[in-house]
This record gives sequence, structure tokens and C-alpha cells, in this order.
Amino acid sequence: MKTVVVVDDEPRILDLVEKILSAEGYEVVKASSGQKCLDYVARNTPDLILLDIRMPEKDGWMVYRELRADRRTKDIPIAMLTVKANAIDRDIALDVLHVDDYITKPFSPEDLASRVKNLVGG
Repeated sequence: MKTVVVVDDEPRILDLVEKILSAEGYEVVKASSGQKCLDYVARNTPDLILLDIRMPEKDGWMVYRELRADRRTKDIPIAMLTVKANAIDRDIALDVLHVDDYITKPFSPEDLASRVKNLVGG
């Protein structure tokens, strides 16, 4: 079973993503902060991280940089999961920072499931 870590400070988003991806057969680990994500991946290697950008304390970009700088976590696929829907933010994320995907909220369950499957398989 593939493991997906979803990182968001909004409990309703964590629960929604867990419901969608669990129904698709993924094990979902919820992290309510960037630090909780980093703590989890220090002990485990997930197949994918869905990472919110706007979070208190450590935002998604800080977490992304830490994950990419660590040789143990640099190859884990990371998709940003964000309300920042403008094209410039998306282009910078994909083309300059090389995130694996950029998923904007709100998203449809089908779109989220499809994009996760494209990143890690089903």
C-alpha cells in the first residue's frame, strides 16, 4: 500500500483528502504542520507528500526546501496543495522550484485521485 502524507493546517482539508485517498487504496498520514511532516519523514519514507503552502510557523516552501536539502528525503515526490491559483505561482513552483505537481484548492475528488495516481501509481 502506498503512503501519502498530507500536510495542511486546516483539519477539514486533512479529513477530505484522507477520505478521498483512502477510498482509492492509499494509506494517508495527516500532518497538521510542516514540523509534524518533517518529524514523520525523519522516521518513515512516504511515497508522496501533499504540502500546503500557507501554514503558520513553517510554511510549505520552508518544508519543501528542507526536504529537498536532505539526501534521505530529496527524491520523495512533493505536490503543493494550495489556494494560490494564479499562473505565476504555479509556473514558478513547477518550472523554477521543480515541485512534482501543483494542485489548487478547491479540487475535485476525481482530479486529486488522478493526480496522486500519476505521481505514485495506484
